[in-house]
Amino acid sequence: MGRRSLYLGLGGALAVIAAVAAWAAPTPRLADRSPTAVPVDVELVIAVDVSYSMDPDEQALQREGYVQALRSPEFLQALRQGPNGAIAATYFEWAGQNDQKILLPWRLINGAEAADAVAAELASLPYRRASRTSISGGLRFAKPLFDNSGYRGLRRVIDVSGDGANNDGALIQPTRDDVLAAGITINGLPIMLKRPLPGSVDIENLDIYYEDCVVGGPGAFVVPIRERAEFIKATRTKLILEIAGRMPEPHVIPASSAAPRISCTIGEQRWRDRFGGYDFR
Repeated sequence: MGRRSLYLGLGGALAVIAAVAAWAAPTPRLADRSPTAVPVDVELVIAVDVSYSMDPDEQALQREGYVQALRSPEFLQALRQGPNGAIAATYFEWAGQNDQKILLPWRLINGAEAADAVAAELASLPYRRASRTSISGGLRFAKPLFDNSGYRGLRRVIDVSGDGANNDGALIQPTRDDVLAAGITINGLPIMLKRPLPGSVDIENLDIYYEDCVVGGPGAFVVPIRERAEFIKATRTKLILEIAGRMPEPHVIPASSAAPRISCTIGEQRWRDRFGGYDFR
């Protein structure tokens, strides 16, 4: 698949922006080929976990991270340095395999006014929580959103954030590979604020799980969050890097090309062991 996953430091966002200007534009990967599709630098699908394991405070921090990121000078600088000076973004929440809800349909962000309007719209939306954690369901829902987005991006990216392994719906690895085969990059924001309780379906090393089993595609990366104080900064850094499209070399740690360091069915196995009934589709 040509997959490479990266771990990022949370600092250095301004250095990232400065480096972007020297990078060549990536090879176009087009989905919406309609003649009226608006050219943008990135089509970004933001997929946010709202399962019950995410407490209300974590949900609020996650939302606020995106709101502040859209209004930050670093984000606007990255936006201006793209070939088209514009991105398109949509935001949806996910939980179980059939539980996905678009909160923010596709929006064009081509400057400070548009970014502020999208941030204000996002900040005004209600919160919700739901059962189970189906990253695979979220990816399956996200993949066709690009087809008739109304935009023609040089890159297509799904930004997945969550605090647990896949434990519902299709297996994560073949679902991930199907998305990558369509020319879409998946980046990850694993939320690791709580230690897994004994006997729970939660796992240690969620960042490694995301790196080996969830993310992929050209320039794919993982930004783990281990402290509440990192939440907003990490989300802002991640969004800026997605707009910029690449990473400066000092922050790059390529993923191993060997077998995954963690079982990609660990979430499903833990659910089956505790509750029974998982059929490993």
